[in-house]
Amino acid sequence: MEFKPSNLKAAFWMSGSLAAILMMAISGREASKELNVFQIMEMRSLIGLAMLYPLIRSSGGVRAMRTGRIWQHIGRNTAHYAGQFAWLQALSMIPLAQVIAIEFTTPAWTAVMAVAFLGERFNLWRTLTILLGIVGVVIIVRPGVGSIEMGQLIVLGAAFTFGISFTMVKSLTRTESVVKIIFWMLVIQSAIGLLPALHVWQWPTLQAWPWVVIIAFTGTFSHFCMAKALLYADATVVIPMDFLRVPLMAVLGWLIYAERIDIYTALGAALILSGNLLNLKNKSVPAKAVQAD
Repeated sequence: MEFKPSNLKAAFWMSGSLAAILMMAISGREASKELNVFQIMEMRSLIGLAMLYPLIRSSGGVRAMRTGRIWQHIGRNTAHYAGQFAWLQALSMIPLAQVIAIEFTTPAWTAVMAVAFLGERFNLWRTLTILLGIVGVVIIVRPGVGSIEMGQLIVLGAAFTFGISFTMVKSLTRTESVVKIIFWMLVIQSAIGLLPALHVWQWPTLQAWPWVVIIAFTGTFSHFCMAKALLYADATVVIPMDFLRVPLMAVLGWLIYAERIDIYTALGAALILSGNLLNLKNKSVPAKAVQAD
């Protein structure tokens, strides 16, 4: 099936990815009060695989999930799992504001890799989108200025590996269906995380199970939506939309946890939104239509 380039359709699917990520963040905060992160990640993959099964079946079953690009799948998911681990490790080493600020260099890494390895092109509007996004995030989190700490280097490594993961997803969408990409993500990451999860395993209480199930659903289908978005637009168009996660999370923090939204958050959100609107309006460098199984 051919997917014609469409920034609006890419924005629609990326909105679904953002909504899922926001729900996953809240559920993750609640579940981590009781369970180790390694266990949460493993349960997310295993339960997510069961949730994905109807789509697997409608796509031809497990046999249809065979791939000739298994090493690309392994590389992508190894990078993504390493990024998750590094990000979580950095949370205990440096302030959260610094973690978020450095993590959101991911779109810049992704854009650079997409240009270098996927043949995509920068233009004025896409460059401006990334710059406005970075400035907006820095204004919101206002990271402190000081000597370089190991935690800062670790989360920078996480952002870099996330960039690798997103770029490889875009490459995979050229030959692989979205369902196949998500199938291999869940299989490979559950295999990677099995031993660490078993080491810290404890059965969730009844109060924790709903959060775990939400994490599994949103964790799976956030990637599904992002992969669909990448079918309709270049990575340099899709990934900067992820900048919206920061102001949206600030709003949820205010609504759910009564966290204050200050003038810096409002200004940063305005810059991020402006950059994304410019990115959606730009049609000067269209993505190539791709085939999906």
